[in-house]
Amino acid sequence: MSTQADSRQSPGGFNVGSMPLLLIALVVCAALALLLLRGALGAWRSRQRLGALVAVLAAALCLALAALCGTISIGIRGYRALTQEVLAATIQTEPLGAHHFRATVTLADGSLHMFDLAGDAVYVDAHILKWRPVVNLLGLHTAYELDRIAGRYRALGDEQTQGRTVYSIARAKPIDVFDLARRYWLLRPLVDAEYGSATFINATEPATYEVRVSTTGLLVRRIFPR
Repeated sequence: MSTQADSRQSPGGFNVGSMPLLLIALVVCAALALLLLRGALGAWRSRQRLGALVAVLAAALCLALAALCGTISIGIRGYRALTQEVLAATIQTEPLGAHHFRATVTLADGSLHMFDLAGDAVYVDAHILKWRPVVNLLGLHTAYELDRIAGRYRALGDEQTQGRTVYSIARAKPIDVFDLARRYWLLRPLVDAEYGSATFINATEPATYEVRVSTTGLLVRRIFPR
C-alpha cells in the first residue's frame, strides 16, 4: 500500500522550538563561559592556580547549561505549544474497499498528507510533554506532537491476522526531546510529565473529523457539512 502521497507546508502555526528566551539563555551561558575561560587564562598566567581552577569549573558549568538549552531547542522542534484544547489535525476518510481506506490528513501547520491504510478505523497517537513551572520561565510550556497514523480493524481476530499499515506523521528532527527526557537524568527534574495519547476514528464511510488535543490527551469530533 502506498504511503504519503502529497505533502505541502504553510508558514502558519506556532512552534515551541523557536522560543526566544531559551535561545537568549543559550547565548548568555555561552558568553559567560567565554569570559570565565578568559579570566581563567589570566589567573593562570598570574599564578593564581585556585582562581583559575574555579573559573574553569564555572565556565564548564555555563557550557553545560548552554548545551542543555541548545539540545532542548533542537529537540522541541516539531512540538507545538499546548495551553488549551487545540486543533491538531483534520482527517478525511475515503473507503476504497473492504478493510481498505484512504486518510487525507491536514496538520495544524497546514501540511497535507495522504495515506492508504488497512482496517476499519484510522488510529492516531501523540506525544505530550509537560514541563515544571521553573522551565515555564524560559518559555517552554506543555507541548504535543502527533507521532503515528495507522489502520485499525474493528474485529480483534482481524487485528491479529490481517496486514497492518503504520506511518509516521512526526516532523523529522535530529534530536527528539521526548526521547531525551526519558533517557537522560539531567532532564528528568525539568519534566513534570511525559506520556502518550491515542484515539481512533471510524473509516467505513466518507467523513471529515477534527483531531483535537488538550492537556488530558486526544479527542475526535466529526464535522458535518453545513
